[in-house]
Amino acid sequence: MQQPEEQPQADKQKVIVIMPAYNAAQTLERTYQDLPRDIVDQIILVDDVSQDETVTIAQKLGIKTVVHMQNKGYGGNQKTCYIEALKDGADIVVMLHPDYQYDSTLVPDLIAPLQRGEVDMMMGSRFLGGQVRTGGMPVYKIIANRFLTICENLVFGLTLSEAHTGFRAYRREVLETIPFLLNSDDFVFDTEVIAQAVAFGFRLGEIGVPTRYFDEASSVNFRRSVTYGLATLGVLQRFLLHKWGIRRAPQFTKRLSEIVSRHHQPDIFRETT
Repeated sequence: MQQPEEQPQADKQKVIVIMPAYNAAQTLERTYQDLPRDIVDQIILVDDVSQDETVTIAQKLGIKTVVHMQNKGYGGNQKTCYIEALKDGADIVVMLHPDYQYDSTLVPDLIAPLQRGEVDMMMGSRFLGGQVRTGGMPVYKIIANRFLTICENLVFGLTLSEAHTGFRAYRREVLETIPFLLNSDDFVFDTEVIAQAVAFGFRLGEIGVPTRYFDEASSVNFRRSVTYGLATLGVLQRFLLHKWGIRRAPQFTKRLSEIVSRHHQPDIFRETT
C-alpha cells in the first residue's frame, strides 16, 4: 500500500515572540509558561537595564536575551526587539509585554488571521468582550483609552476598539517596510507604528483579550499617562499635516531599507527576486 507523501514544510511560518522587558522578574516566568510552544518557534527578550532579576530569570528559562547597555525607553526597547526578530528570520512577530497583563495562551488566535493572509497587523483588544472593568483597569485609563482610540479611528480611518495594547502581531513585510527606527523611544512609539502601518496601506485587525491588573504588573502612572496622551495627539496632528501635504514627514514615506546602513541590510532584509 502506497504511503501518503509528507507535506513540505516550506510554507511553515516562523513565529517569534518578542518581549520588551523592564523589571519583569515577578511576572516573566508566568507569561513564559503560558506561551503555546507548539506555535511559538522562538522567544526574544530585550532587557532595558532592569534593576531586578529579569535577565537571570530569562536566561534560566532558556530565552534568548539581549541586554541594553543603557536604558533606551519603551520604544527604544521595541526597536531592538524587532531588529533581532528580523535578523532571526521571523515570518510573524508577536509583541507581548512580560508583565502578565495579557493572556499568552491567545497567541494562536492573534496570529491566525496573519497566517491566513487576511490582515498584516493584529491587535489584542482589552475592550472587545466587555472584560476591561472586571480585569481591574482604572477608570481614568478606560476613559483616556477610549477617547484616544476614537480620535485615532477618525484620523486613520480605522474601527479599532483599542489602539493602546501591548499585545500585537505583525507580518514580516510590515516590519521590513515601516521605518520604525525613526519613531520615538517613549511609549508613543506604539501609536506611531499604527500611523505608519496606515500610511503604507497595511491591513489591521483585532481580537478580544482579557486584561489583568495587579500589584506586580507594570503600569504607567497618571502623570505619565497625560504625557502619553498629549504625545498621541501630536502624532495624529503630524499624520494629518502629512496627509494633507502641508508638512511631509519621512516617518510616513521612507521605507526601513532607506534608513538602515547598507552594512546591516543583509542581516535584516530578505533578498527578493
